[in-house]
Amino acid sequence: MGRFWILIFFSLFTFLSPSYGYDPMDPNGNITIKWDILQWSTSTYDARVTIINYQLYRHIEAPGWRLSWTWPEDEVIWDMWGALARDQGNCSRFKGKQLPYCCEKRPLIIDRGPGTPYNKQVANCCRDGLLTSMIQDPSKHGSAFQMNVGTASNNVSYATMPRNFSLGVPGYTCGDPFLVPPSRFSEEGGRRWTQALMTWNVSCSYSQFLASTAPTCCVSLSAFYNSTIVPCPQCSCGCQGIPGTKCAKPGESPLLLPQEDGQQQDLVRCSNHMCPIRVHWHVKTSYREYWRVKITITNLNLVKNYSAWNLVLLHPNLQSLTQVFSFNYGALNEHGSINDTGMFWGINHYNELLLQAGESGNVQTEMLLHKDAGIFTFRDGWAFPRKISFNGDQCVMPPPDQYPRLPNTASPPRQSLCFIFFFSLSVLVMLLILI
Repeated sequence: MGRFWILIFFSLFTFLSPSYGYDPMDPNGNITIKWDILQWSTSTYDARVTIINYQLYRHIEAPGWRLSWTWPEDEVIWDMWGALARDQGNCSRFKGKQLPYCCEKRPLIIDRGPGTPYNKQVANCCRDGLLTSMIQDPSKHGSAFQMNVGTASNNVSYATMPRNFSLGVPGYTCGDPFLVPPSRFSEEGGRRWTQALMTWNVSCSYSQFLASTAPTCCVSLSAFYNSTIVPCPQCSCGCQGIPGTKCAKPGESPLLLPQEDGQQQDLVRCSNHMCPIRVHWHVKTSYREYWRVKITITNLNLVKNYSAWNLVLLHPNLQSLTQVFSFNYGALNEHGSINDTGMFWGINHYNELLLQAGESGNVQTEMLLHKDAGIFTFRDGWAFPRKISFNGDQCVMPPPDQYPRLPNTASPPRQSLCFIFFFSLSVLVMLLILI
């Protein structure tokens, strides 16, 4: 019996551990911090730091990344381009001298915005900390800044990498730096190449369990062949009445106060599921060779707009997707010839921004799929998705036994059964009277 409880404890520990960040729909996805030593003298060195999002569909949205690390010795930052150190720190060691830009043992670096003066820019900088996913916009999935690093003793005989890197984004955990071949840089239109003196990489992985203590989205289902609308499961993201759970009832306008970092605390509409995002899948129409699905994403968060949102879903009929209306679409073929996973996202300047809860707080699309011979059916819930994720977080699905099902034409309707019962009873009464 003791071994049984030990096994249960070990399983729970493994399931909840920070290393549990593997995503089968994006098995190689991560965010890499690249640290390039460009120049080196006896007193300082120049480092270029690049943050690259190698995830297929997860992105970094506002307020953006907030990179931090711990210096191993008495390093200071003398100057910085393309980003800002939030605090200068205690530079009292440099009395009577020019003060460094940042003396913090653990500096907090935030990205600059698009309006940065030209003399404070570097290539691929100044994006307010936002990183797109590789599929949505490969040209903006990286960000960079440069800095001049020295020490209080003005002696840089060797370069020691910082430790304890953090992206400052919920859900991400960064490992230790490791040495890689030096980065190469293109000049003169690719006719000349230079390279860094030394390069280290730091890999950061994502875990939904670390990002949030509860799910952040749920799924509801309906179909044209059944009048039942299957709602999001009860308490998918929380339950009303539990201490610490807040929501706004229809017609309420609660006072929202910003937190210390300037961001407002999330507040959702009161519902049976308490999720900020609800995804509704509706099987709309069936044609002879095709069938049509409508997807609606509703924002129930009263304080947050979702920029560059995306939806990833798993369904075996995506291999025969014919047309998508109002959304962009890209297939995720991470497992060879198996084409059952796809990514949807908004169209620029049309619906790439999912507004906060209200009349305009939703986006929707319809898609047309071909009926594949041999596998297509409306029976047993086959027409509904196996898995849905919003912004990289898996949504709570209704239990399969609650899916809308085809009417059972083999059994007579309830009205017919009632008619047969009463007719038989009448005949029996008449027989008894005649006897």
